[in-house]
Amino acid sequence: MLVKSLSAALMLAFASAGAARAEILTFAAASLGGPLDRVVEVWEARGGAEVTVSYAGSSALARQIMAGAPADLFISANEDWIEEVARAGLIETDSRRDILGNALVLIAADAEAPAVEIGPGFDLAARLGSGRLAMALVDAVPAGQYGRAALKGLGLWDSVASHVAQAENVRAALALVASGAAPYGIVYATDAAEEPRVTVVGSFPADSHPPIRYPAALLTGADPKAADFLDFLTGPEAGVIFEAAGFTLPEAGLSETGPCE
Repeated sequence: MLVKSLSAALMLAFASAGAARAEILTFAAASLGGPLDRVVEVWEARGGAEVTVSYAGSSALARQIMAGAPADLFISANEDWIEEVARAGLIETDSRRDILGNALVLIAADAEAPAVEIGPGFDLAARLGSGRLAMALVDAVPAGQYGRAALKGLGLWDSVASHVAQAENVRAALALVASGAAPYGIVYATDAAEEPRVTVVGSFPADSHPPIRYPAALLTGADPKAADFLDFLTGPEAGVIFEAAGFTLPEAGLSETGPCE
């Protein structure tokens, strides 16, 4: 059965209307769209309970959860937003775990754009010219926060900050580059792999930003079947799918460094 992707706002509307829920409702960071859909298809084909996934920026999802949106499982793209939900007393603490890691890349709309080496001396402003640099919201969305942290760490932020075109989530930033509205963008490596209309021209050094981790946790009152689904997400079948999409797995060496700023 195909995954049904619904907006968090629509989920909240369902809750307000008192709609009955028979499936596992998962709120997941937008960057998981595609690979997570494929994992759910395998889960359901194995006889697992039906899963409905709502994709959005982690910040938007966390706020919806804290506003009362119904969900069984939350997968964030950084520690900060799952911490917000935890402080509100809305997660099952013992269920929390890091399930995936990712990398940050610079993408271009031009298929012929030359590869670049991203480091302290990289003149990104010159590459942009009068064009825009597409990024997810740099104050709220993990991909944007990681991207800004990387640019600051390399001493590049001040030269490009005025050229940043902020989008509501990382997939929206990806779409700006794919459509040609922005010549360059900063997204996760896995997002770039899902979009054939963009070209990866460089990778940000792993030490230029906090480690990119995806923590997941059951929400209070979660359907018991959601615990089995969370276990499946960290199992070998799901791992093969996630690794093929470019994610790293916890056993591959996710750092224990603190969350993104």
